[in-house]
Amino acid sequence: MTHKTAWLRNLLRKLHYILSTATLFYCDNVSAIYMSANPVQHQRTKHIKIDIHFVHDMVTPGQVRVLHVPSRYQHADIFTKGLPSALYDEFQSSLSVRPPLAPTAWAY
Repeated sequence: MTHKTAWLRNLLRKLHYILSTATLFYCDNVSAIYMSANPVQHQRTKHIKIDIHFVHDMVTPGQVRVLHVPSRYQHADIFTKGLPSALYDEFQSSLSVRPPLAPTAWAY
């Protein structure tokens, strides 16, 4: 997402629209947030070396801010993780997902 954000910010700049605030990224991974501010090299992080430096290069001048959001409020998890049924139902209702009212024409 950071690459796309950089592209959009550059496009807006070329259209003479100046962004005065940072683009906010919400992340539930505390380690990733710390690394975006201070990309230290560890054996476990060598595979993300290029990506984390790109994020850091956008965080340092204030173009991007990476903020923590607890997993409890990370609605994207409904698409990527198995969730407890109560949390799944809560996220599903927040997305306004409803079963179809009637069978579709394509039903067999």
